[in-house]
Amino acid sequence: MTATALIMIISAYMLGSISSAVLICRLFKIKDPRTTGSKNPGATNVLRSGSKLAAGAVLLCDMLKGTIPVWLSWYLKVDDIILGLVAIAACLGHMYPLFFHFQGGKGVATALGAMAPMGLDLTGMLMGTWLCVVFITRYSSFAALVTALLAPLFTWWVKPDYTLPVSMLCCLIILRHHQNIRRLYDGTEPKVGDRTSSKA
Repeated sequence: MTATALIMIISAYMLGSISSAVLICRLFKIKDPRTTGSKNPGATNVLRSGSKLAAGAVLLCDMLKGTIPVWLSWYLKVDDIILGLVAIAACLGHMYPLFFHFQGGKGVATALGAMAPMGLDLTGMLMGTWLCVVFITRYSSFAALVTALLAPLFTWWVKPDYTLPVSMLCCLIILRHHQNIRRLYDGTEPKVGDRTSSKA
């Protein structure tokens, strides 16, 4: 592994470790998302606070945590496997942030941001899939799982060279949702729009 690749992987993790949800909630004087709602520091839980502006800001910042290091790595012409490791590092930073006691989110927005540099067509298919599933089921976690399962196929259609790194990233997202999978099976998973859920 080259020094450039190692620097990009470490930088991606450090950037991912900046918890957008916690910082933006402090700025908007909203309760810490790790202590309210689903206790997940992500845009969906921030939305439960009633502030669409704060939730939108969290979504954008979480996506940029994936986009910036992956785009820089692509610009520096690292190989496809390293590109996947950079994306995974950004998501791991979001999931287990060094600066916030390793209490992070599920990494969906950061993963989407990491895949965005591959093209607007892929980004559009991913976002369209997530929105359609949420509209039909109102389960954000289920939408994330469906999108993660389909992402490697979409990538194979439009950017086949990146199918392997995207598959690696999607496996991480699915593993991170193991508790959500159990609650979906039990019928206890909170839906989008619920403001008083106590499920993680």
